[in-house]
Amino acid sequence: MRRQVPIQGEVWDEQRLGFLEADSVAHCGSSLAGSFIWSLTYTDLACTWTEGRAVWNKGAHGVLEQTKNVEETLPFAIRGFDFDNGSEWLNWTLIRYLQVRPKPIRVTRSRPYHSDDNAHVEQKNWMWSRQLLGYGRLEEERLLLPINALYTKAWGPLHNFFIPSMKLVEKWREGSRWVRRHDAAQTAYQRLLVHGDLKTKARRELRDRYESLDPFVLAAQVEKRLKPILGATLVE
Repeated sequence: MRRQVPIQGEVWDEQRLGFLEADSVAHCGSSLAGSFIWSLTYTDLACTWTEGRAVWNKGAHGVLEQTKNVEETLPFAIRGFDFDNGSEWLNWTLIRYLQVRPKPIRVTRSRPYHSDDNAHVEQKNWMWSRQLLGYGRLEEERLLLPINALYTKAWGPLHNFFIPSMKLVEKWREGSRWVRRHDAAQTAYQRLLVHGDLKTKARRELRDRYESLDPFVLAAQVEKRLKPILGATLVE
């Protein structure tokens, strides 16, 4: 299968909408043994729009279902999909879904042991799963529904519509150090609105959704939804 999925070999510098990097985070505590919850993170390179989902044991079926859900909710079409060499991504179930369609999605993978190849989503992993759920072990399957509700109904909208971030524009070496230049901080929503790839209907729907949201209400919902999750996941 690895021979069928080409290696990207470098950090993407794609400015068109729909090129995603995907990664997974293990909520295993100090041991990978046994069954537990994993978080999946998907981020778009051009606008930084990010989605998070939770699955049980990162099985191919669960990852496929959550990837389908992400595709249905994105305000743009997926054009490219890049991931690491983990079995949750590198399997025929997901590859067939992405490529056996009228317009196949470009599928690539990173080089083994080169986490910087997926630098965009690696950066989002801390904010989307670790900052929210911490490093404890999540070994109760019943928590999948509340975690996914937290991601989709509160945490995701709060970050995509209201929390700005900076994108790296260029970097260069001066002597022994790297110098980096970033653009002005913007939310993913702001980047989407001015992007030429976004269709008029999608832009209008995005504005309507933005106007229906209140960041203070979303922040309160995050706290409310998170409290019972963390209360049920104390490390033994």
